Amino acid sequence: MDLSDSVLHHLREVVDLPDLAGTRYELQEELGRGGMGVVYAARDTQLLRRVALKVMDAEWAGEARLIAHLEHPGIVPVYETGTLPDGRAFYAMKLVAGVRADRYVAGNPPLGERLRVVQRVGEALAYAHSCGVLHRDLKPQNVMVGPFGEVYVMDWAVEGVAGTPAFRAPETPLDQRSDVYALGAFVRFVLPGDAPPPLGAIAAKAMRQRPDERYPDVGAVLCEIERFQDGLAVKAYAESPWQRVRRFAKRNEVLLWLLAAYAGVRFLLFFARSF
Repeated sequence: MDLSDSVLHHLREVVDLPDLAGTRYELQEELGRGGMGVVYAARDTQLLRRVALKVMDAEWAGEARLIAHLEHPGIVPVYETGTLPDGRAFYAMKLVAGVRADRYVAGNPPLGERLRVVQRVGEALAYAHSCGVLHRDLKPQNVMVGPFGEVYVMDWAVEGVAGTPAFRAPETPLDQRSDVYALGAFVRFVLPGDAPPPLGAIAAKAMRQRPDERYPDVGAVLCEIERFQDGLAVKAYAESPWQRVRRFAKRNEVLLWLLAAYAGVRFLLFFARSF
């Protein structure tokens, strides 16, 4: 008897369901699939809370140990790791509420909010780099934005994972500047179509083909974005004289209005004394 593709797909999913016998977790539902495993929602029967449970082949178990050593507000904490009866590895982590960054951007948030997400992602990356850890697969689908402004960088990859072509640096082996490339691609993705040119220049410099032509680290990218937000010149963008004047005027708008008001009052007083 021939089986339809949908039936075969369902049977494959059933066979893949993890056997959680001997663990403290009860399986609830599948949340998503990726190149390194499947993520389920599960119930922790001891602490009576919902968690996310990632199940993967044993060869990727190093991911759990890697993430477990990273303690940062922008990195999802790991509660427990273990091995299932079928030999697959799993780890339980905080179940994050929110939306993926690609869906968040589709809601057309203001530029300031987009840059805040970039800042939080960059801070998590910079912390990981300080611990000697690379992400290797940074992309919008691996960033979650919570309902109260939380930003989490998810799915930290391990050595040997190819990454996603549109966000993957061209060189091998990878190093911190490879994550700088991915961050630049992430910046380019989250920017609106009418984003100011200096922001596009920041993304372009981070994504240079040659690693030594990019920003040296994630902190340098964040510094450039902060300079833009503070109304300062961005090193990656060559301004025209007129753009420089406009930026100065915008940054010092209040002061210029005060000077104009002062000049106007002095003119009126001078004009009044002339009669």
